[in-house]
Amino acid sequence: MADALAASLLSMLPGLELGPTGRETGNRFSLDGLTLQPGAGGAMELGIRRLDAAALRLASGPFVLEVDRLALQQIAVQVQVDGGGPHLHGAQAASAELSGVEVQSPVLLPPPATAAGKPAASGPWTLGPLAAADGTIRAEIVDAHLLFDADVTVPIRQGRIDFGEASVAHVGPDSRMGVSRLGVYIDAPNGRSYLYQFSCMPMAGVEYERRGALLGPWVTDRGRLQLQAFAEALLRQPAKGLGMGITDQARQLFDRTALSGELQPGDGRFAAPGMQLDLAGRAEGRNAIRLHSEAVGRGISAEIASLSARDALLQAGGLQLSCDAITGALTLRAFVEGGQLRFAFTLANLKIAGLQLQPRPPR
Repeated sequence: MADALAASLLSMLPGLELGPTGRETGNRFSLDGLTLQPGAGGAMELGIRRLDAAALRLASGPFVLEVDRLALQQIAVQVQVDGGGPHLHGAQAASAELSGVEVQSPVLLPPPATAAGKPAASGPWTLGPLAAADGTIRAEIVDAHLLFDADVTVPIRQGRIDFGEASVAHVGPDSRMGVSRLGVYIDAPNGRSYLYQFSCMPMAGVEYERRGALLGPWVTDRGRLQLQAFAEALLRQPAKGLGMGITDQARQLFDRTALSGELQPGDGRFAAPGMQLDLAGRAEGRNAIRLHSEAVGRGISAEIASLSARDALLQAGGLQLSCDAITGALTLRAFVEGGQLRFAFTLANLKIAGLQLQPRPPR
């Protein structure tokens, strides 16, 4: 009975497929405190004191969600029944606890809108937590043809990278990093090599290098990046242009580059097309990120041991899911598989308060 009811509810979500996480075992549901009564406007309201589920697999197109365990408390579901069958009118839950959650999907950026035949911004990207981010990124480049074996250290202070403080140490005279009007570079003993070349000028969030009097050859200031403005500008470019600035030399280096680092973002709004949330709790050390990669060209992982967010909103198709608060532990991996960039979220545990699912309001 519980299995059939849960499957019926999920079938109201368009394009969503429900199944077990493994072929050998089925998914499991249990319900406690089930009620059914008439609601407002001819709808029926289904109440559930507690819903427990295990071994769930939800899929929608290339998007796959697997959950080892899910517990929902104080659920209210509004269903409108007409000639076409039942339709989800809205749903709320006081709280949710999840464990063993994994989400996988290819990286799909929405196609840019066009105006007068010209590409426009790809979506409302907002990276407010980067404005006050602090941390250090370290990279070890092994057997690099351009730089020899090199140890790179890039400090991040109050959301800014000052290339005058970055170091590239190796055998012989050390190299220097910087940013010019052409892009982000490394000046090695054998010349300048660009890691990322800009597709347009001026580039938001960039303070370019400065040279001596009369455009002399000596660089007196290596330049700076304001992370929030720079990252938002990159993400708002047409989707096809995001990776075009990475040079062939940089791609070769990334295959031999190990990376580690720590980043403490600030509090503030994070928004991407179809979703938004506010990070909170910097003063308590929440949302600190640990970065790791054995080879950047093959993938990178980011671990958040103490995630804390509030006022989250996710919109997909004709539905939107919102919640008051989210806490838990998160690991994000971005990796290349079959020539395609993919991402995977792993959530060891997650607690959510104040969930609401409802039809997406018209624009």
